[in-house]
Amino acid sequence: MPRKEAPPELIDTVRRKLQAAFDPDSLAIEDESRKHARHREAAGRFHLSVRITSRRFEGLNPVARHRLVYEALAEELRGPLHALKVSAGVPSGPSGP
Repeated sequence: MPRKEAPPELIDTVRRKLQAAFDPDSLAIEDESRKHARHREAAGRFHLSVRITSRRFEGLNPVARHRLVYEALAEELRGPLHALKVSAGVPSGPSGP
């Protein structure tokens, strides 16, 4: 039976890559894999939700912010990460955690 929770190593890798890419003021990662355990196309892969604020996002619209996050995690999205929900904002700005 496929695993229903993301392995801690995956979450650690996501955290490390996002910290290196964005030097975030805040970063929260939630494993939402259990909510999607019955999705056949996600079998053996995982769903994460990321809330991040960073000055690196200043001047960027939400789509551009999301693209940067997806680019930082491109390797994981080709492998164990099936889906990624992103909330990316600037400190004390819109779309922040």
